[in-house]
Amino acid sequence: MPKKRSTHATNAELQSMDKYWRAANYLTACQLYLLDNPLLKEPLTAEHIKKKIVGHWGTCPGQNFIYTHLNRAIKKYDLDMIYISGPGHGGNAMVAQDWLDGSYQEVYPDISQDLEACRSSSSASASRAASPPMWLPRPPAPSMKAANSATAWRTPSAP
Repeated sequence: MPKKRSTHATNAELQSMDKYWRAANYLTACQLYLLDNPLLKEPLTAEHIKKKIVGHWGTCPGQNFIYTHLNRAIKKYDLDMIYISGPGHGGNAMVAQDWLDGSYQEVYPDISQDLEACRSSSSASASRAASPPMWLPRPPAPSMKAANSATAWRTPSAP
């Protein structure tokens, strides 16, 4: 009889996914609440905080949780699937995930995955009070193709 393949995540995968999920949640919170200083390299001031928040934190950790776990399944089983998240107040989570896993750069190759990308665009979004993300323009479609380019389980660089 063939050996049954385990569908459970290993402890190492769970630890990596937890780090990834927390990084996505942090990036999401930064988009919701901050205009600048995302790595908190200096004490927060009123100038760093958005006056008008567009989005809702409540839906974001759950969306990041689903995305993170689907990403593992896609990579582990080489699945052809996509996670579609409709437009709404949790869009910050999808933008954070796409930026973190690198699929955002497939659509916006001029947006890098570093602090400078956050800073240079945050001042532009500060002048657009209705712009939900802290530093990134809205994706052109309701959902990125993140599932097709799901990241290997790398841990994002810690601040």
